[in-house]
Amino acid sequence: MADPDTSYTIETEQQLWDELERVVATQCPGHAHETIDDALRTWLHLAAKCRDEFSQSEDDVAACSQRLIGGSLFNANRDYVRTQIIYSLMEEDEAGPLYVIATFLLLDGRHEDSAYRSMIDAGCFHRLLELINGNNESDPSLHRLLLQLMYEMSRIEKLRSDDLLHVDDGFVTYLFQLIEGLADDVHDPYHYPIIRVLLVLNEQYMVASTEAITDASSPMASITNRVVKCLSLYGPMYRTFGENLILLLNRETETSLQLLILKLLYLLFTTKATYEYFYTNDLRVLLDVIIRNLLDLPNEYLSLRHTYLRVLYPLLAHTQLSQPPHYKRDEIIKVLNILAGTGNFHFAPPDETTARLVDRVSKVKWLAEAGAGAGEIARKFLGISLESSDSASKISVVDVAAVTEKPGVKTPSRKAEFDTAEVSSPETDAKSIGDETKGAPSRRPKKPLPEVPRHRHGVPVPVARNGNGSPLPEKKLPPKAPPPRRKNRVQAAEAAPAPAS
Repeated sequence: MADPDTSYTIETEQQLWDELERVVATQCPGHAHETIDDALRTWLHLAAKCRDEFSQSEDDVAACSQRLIGGSLFNANRDYVRTQIIYSLMEEDEAGPLYVIATFLLLDGRHEDSAYRSMIDAGCFHRLLELINGNNESDPSLHRLLLQLMYEMSRIEKLRSDDLLHVDDGFVTYLFQLIEGLADDVHDPYHYPIIRVLLVLNEQYMVASTEAITDASSPMASITNRVVKCLSLYGPMYRTFGENLILLLNRETETSLQLLILKLLYLLFTTKATYEYFYTNDLRVLLDVIIRNLLDLPNEYLSLRHTYLRVLYPLLAHTQLSQPPHYKRDEIIKVLNILAGTGNFHFAPPDETTARLVDRVSKVKWLAEAGAGAGEIARKFLGISLESSDSASKISVVDVAAVTEKPGVKTPSRKAEFDTAEVSSPETDAKSIGDETKGAPSRRPKKPLPEVPRHRHGVPVPVARNGNGSPLPEKKLPPKAPPPRRKNRVQAAEAAPAPAS
């Protein structure tokens, strides 16, 4: 979609927005494709001009895309407009128009998930690989936006085998190198867009591997997980990624992102070459995070709890945490006992999968030596024999890969819900909803101090007032003298004079 041959010039920002409003409201009788194409060229030209000459922030370009999505030009010709902009992504090379196109496709996909499927079917994933690979220095904001678009597209829809085959070792290594190169960037301490792309690629590889297990003739069977491969071969060179991964899990509240992180951690702790990829101190932080989240998850979040437990077993069994001194052994045993159904009345009885996973963790050698009885407790509580079913205790990559959640869903906090329930009232219920969205636990309101009574023994006390009607300061009355102490009868008898004889 080339720039239009405009016969006018845009001199002010207001003139640009007025012209943009006119374009997105274009009516196309009979869905005339030439009219639509002309309008889209003008829109792209104006939006790119907005970024290059008038934009004060990235939000201005997003506003241009949002106006197109809300205008009659798009809504009356939705499929055609989307297709034309997708084709523009495939052909455009200039940074300005590419930024506008990527912004529109990102917003369009958030409004309608099927837009991402259309992008994948048109080959946009391969095109994004080409645009991202090695082009971060010329336009960092465009590079970040393309990473974000790749992430959103890949976490909503399953990629084709051809798409994954186009991801080579060089691209994955390039992303890890970017994270290491930005290790001291205070403006982006977690390198979020890059990490999320690596996480979603790992999930796509896991999904492909499960398909290969069920169908050996599937083209997915020949696909290698290049994220795990790179860390297996060059892990010590890319430890910043691992450090940031644990920091993200510690702070992340979106369930789908927690699952993405846990899936990669599971593979790293079950792949021998990456058992010791993390520093020992980072593993201790990770264990603290897992313990906290297991206790904080509400009872109904079974899938996420199961995934945490599936990661916990190889973490304790395969990494440096298996070596003495054993970090927080007593705390781990307490958590397992609680999850098995004892130790805390706020936890519901465990389901069979939780009991099986708790039993598996409790059999870690250094925990079993300490007398972890969580597995036995679970067996007695449920009346099932977990030891007799060896296949039931085996955890495969299929179980971990199958756990999903819609993007945007936040993981609630058991502590926050409990605190809210304690102080819930008709006046505070509305406020608690707002607090939950901010992630802030509700606080118990202070009781008002009792009012000083203005009466004595039920009789109102008149208030003395001065000439202008204001009350006079109260005078403190001196305390009354205590009544004379009465002598008891014995003392009185002794003091009485003897009768005369």
